[in-house]
Amino acid sequence: MSETVTTDRPSAPYDLLLTGGRVVDPATGTDAPRDLAVRDGRIAAVAERIAPASARRVHDVTGRLVLPGLIDTHGHIYQHVTGRFGLPPDLVGVRSGVTTVVDQGGPSCMTLPGFRHHVAEPAATRCLAFLSAYLVGGLEGHLYSQLYSPEGVDIEATVASATANRDLVRGIKAHAEIGGFARWGIRVIELAAEIAHRAELPLYVHFGQLWGLPASGANGEDADTILERVIPLLDEGDVLAHPFTRHPGGFVNREGQVHEVIRAALDRGLKVDVGHGSHFSYRLARVALAAGVVPDTLGADMHGYNTQVPPPPGTPPEHPDDENHPFAGKAGFSLVQAMSSMLALGLSLSEVVPMVTTNAARMIGMADELGSLAPGRVADVTVLADERGAFTLRDNEGTELVTERLLRPDFCLRAGARFDADSPILPEPIPVPA
Repeated sequence: MSETVTTDRPSAPYDLLLTGGRVVDPATGTDAPRDLAVRDGRIAAVAERIAPASARRVHDVTGRLVLPGLIDTHGHIYQHVTGRFGLPPDLVGVRSGVTTVVDQGGPSCMTLPGFRHHVAEPAATRCLAFLSAYLVGGLEGHLYSQLYSPEGVDIEATVASATANRDLVRGIKAHAEIGGFARWGIRVIELAAEIAHRAELPLYVHFGQLWGLPASGANGEDADTILERVIPLLDEGDVLAHPFTRHPGGFVNREGQVHEVIRAALDRGLKVDVGHGSHFSYRLARVALAAGVVPDTLGADMHGYNTQVPPPPGTPPEHPDDENHPFAGKAGFSLVQAMSSMLALGLSLSEVVPMVTTNAARMIGMADELGSLAPGRVADVTVLADERGAFTLRDNEGTELVTERLLRPDFCLRAGARFDADSPILPEPIPVPA
């Protein structure tokens, strides 16, 4: 953890100074040792040297990376409402070094007021949402798939809700997967695309099997045809999710090749979000990256089915079967761990940082507010340790990858307020035995 020094200078021009770190800010083209000063919750100065005497508090972050506050473009934080999916927002947010989390499809036009009042307003993390195209929102669709039929979509109500809540709603969420296609065909996606078009918001589309049976072959549907049928419905800025999914219906077809339609989609301005979560495969990521599919953004896609949250001491578990949780006893996860995965796959830091800063801010239509450390911007800042050695990373297929570089969150500033990275769901490093 960084060292903090409090000075007795109440008249000092800066409230806080981060000194000695490596500032990496793609928005300003900065990648160099820099000091960073904060005043009144905003970035006040970034310079090679800022006198420690000019700040009331000084954090020595020597050896650390200092980044614009990380933006997780794929979260599930509608706790208590979306079944097991919803995680406590600050555990995946500020207490994991992430200043902004975008819930993907948890709230709907019917449940958005609850998301605002019970999640976004009390959280220290900035909480935004891509509104579900379905009236029921993220109510465990893999268990109640009948709720996600075309009859469960109301275009007028969803457009009205999105338009009236621009401060929270930054896009629309829908699913293009074989379970839904085998039941209802492409109609749900057509409706979702109309909602996004009329609301003038990006549509974020899940690819890869999700809702189980019926699977590929049922009712004449083939998972490998979904992408080529959905992409023509999408507009520039819409987002294709889960490029590295291990499930049928993703970017890599059953022959192990990236679908031909992907290159043309990227050329006309469609975007790609990792959506790591339970879908991520190092094996398929290598195939997609080799074909030139470099994601624009890096959503972690953490939820209660792939992340076990320990109950507070002395309280019973929220879910009766928590002792049988599929991730019981396994290492935790975080957006920063997903960054380490991208580095381990051969991407550079200069390619990965924009995925969680500038590109993410652009995806949610907030590039003029977030994703930069330029003076005058809100002081959302993430400080990471950049550890070297030999560490083991694992994907959801059980594949292990040894990396020599591991990023870990130290702390973040959210509008100038400090939050240590002390979330109980953060992973511990797994060193390679000597």
